[in-house]
Amino acid sequence: MPADQPTKGKIIVFGILFWYPLAGVTYQFLHYLIALRRLGYDAYYVEDSGRLVYDPRLNDLSPDATSNVAAVSSILEAYGFADHWAFRGNYPGGQCYGMTEDSLLRLYKEADAFLNVTAAQELRDEHLAIPRRIYVESDPFPAQVRAAAGDTSTIEMLAAHDALFSFGERVGSERCTLPTAGFTWLPTRQPVVSDLWDNELDTSGAPFTTITTWHNKGKDLEYDGDVYYWTKDREFEQFLDLPARTRSRFRLALGSDPAAERLLDAHGWEHTDSIAISSDVDGYRSFIQSSRGEFTVARDQYVRPRTGWFSDRSACYLAAGRPVVTQETGFSDVLPTGRGLFAFETLDDIVAAVEEIEGNYEVHAQAAREIGREFFGAEKVVENLLERAGL
Repeated sequence: MPADQPTKGKIIVFGILFWYPLAGVTYQFLHYLIALRRLGYDAYYVEDSGRLVYDPRLNDLSPDATSNVAAVSSILEAYGFADHWAFRGNYPGGQCYGMTEDSLLRLYKEADAFLNVTAAQELRDEHLAIPRRIYVESDPFPAQVRAAAGDTSTIEMLAAHDALFSFGERVGSERCTLPTAGFTWLPTRQPVVSDLWDNELDTSGAPFTTITTWHNKGKDLEYDGDVYYWTKDREFEQFLDLPARTRSRFRLALGSDPAAERLLDAHGWEHTDSIAISSDVDGYRSFIQSSRGEFTVARDQYVRPRTGWFSDRSACYLAAGRPVVTQETGFSDVLPTGRGLFAFETLDDIVAAVEEIEGNYEVHAQAAREIGREFFGAEKVVENLLERAGL
């Protein structure tokens, strides 16, 4: 936004773009930044954390953010956010990139609000001085369970914000079993800039796809005497017979996992390398646009408590006009299903959805596109969030 053009105010988006520089994450934050700018705000992207960054080349954490900064900053600048981003590594040897440190500290004094998207930014005094502090949680369950268990750091983090939003759109309702620990949770969802996903590709014969991590470690949590799982392989394994039940193709993009690849091969699935796809924003978008639709599962932590969570990636498939078949988390209470978007609980549900899509593809493709625009349109979602946060 030109410096001499009046704005509604300055809003900072905190996130994990530089920490985890893969395309799905990049789009997640770009959608917020572009929406804020189109709504008339002066939008900035900032990471100011003590976390080491994830280096895809090493598949490990690193104190050297140089390559991550180079990869992500060029994308931010291509979308018009030059001079509106900063990465400051608050760890020994960490540096400040983008805005100067003085400019960053001045921004904290001038900002009207911040969106702590994915709750990634640990808050210090300079952040707490910003008038409106908005927490936007993309992954419900951990914060609610830890707060209910009395975890001091989680409770203090939540309490430091003026408004708490969650992609778990049923959190706090009678139909969701998660505790609230006395906090008020407001529903929100991923904003998507629909015109970034417009295309007229012919996907006849293309596979249903998704991009995923097959197995995760270390994020399972116990609640109310039971273990709730973060990893997706437990969910996919329930539906391995899907290719044998339909004439459609199914392809998973996943990280290198020879055991998972052998299992998928034995059941007629296609697979490809997710890191190669996710290392390039254009390649990631092309992968989604070239798909017949999306078939995916949701994590146990979203499913069993009926959180109402819906994937930011699935929202991009919808915006691209690609029908989505995804595991029911309770989202069908707030999103239309049966045309363009299908919720499933059983293998039979999936088979019926795929057959319906293939039998009336253009109808479902158009319906998917309409759901993407009506329910995930970036300006609508962000404006609604800001209004409820008091801006």
